[in-house]
Amino acid sequence: MKLLPVLIAALFLLTGCMEKQKYEKMEVGLNFYKFPSKYVLKGENISPEIKIIGIDSKVKSIAIIMVDPDAKNFVHWLIWNIPVNGTNLTIPEGIPKTGVVKFPIKAIQGKNSFNKIGYDGPSPPPGKLHHYHFKVYGLDTFLDLEYGSNKKQLENAMHGHIIQYGEAVAVYKG
Repeated sequence: MKLLPVLIAALFLLTGCMEKQKYEKMEVGLNFYKFPSKYVLKGENISPEIKIIGIDSKVKSIAIIMVDPDAKNFVHWLIWNIPVNGTNLTIPEGIPKTGVVKFPIKAIQGKNSFNKIGYDGPSPPPGKLHHYHFKVYGLDTFLDLEYGSNKKQLENAMHGHIIQYGEAVAVYKG
């Protein structure tokens, strides 16, 4: 009987691995592993630069979900409908905190777990190291989704349209 929980856990892990394997991989990079103060809530609180390499020619747009799994998948950023033109893309830092972004890139942004539109950086309680995942999705379409939408709505809209996936992780200790 003690083996049953281990087998169930292994099945869930394998299922999760198979889920990620069905998408073609793209490389996602940040210029840091530990968040500099300019990207955290108590700092300048601007979005970081994100480099995406190896984008498939079938990808029309990019969506990004930034979450903190150490805080029950607290959402820090939802952005989608970023146009793709080529195999590499750099999302510049400092994306404006507006629902519809027209400059320096075109995009739509949703509400984070602070109930605000756009990026809001790490702000964990003192003492514990938190991991922040930048999940990047290459989509075969532009999403018909209004700005201010939440994570669940974005995930539902992306369903069936994901061609590629990549992820970068950075840490911050409060």
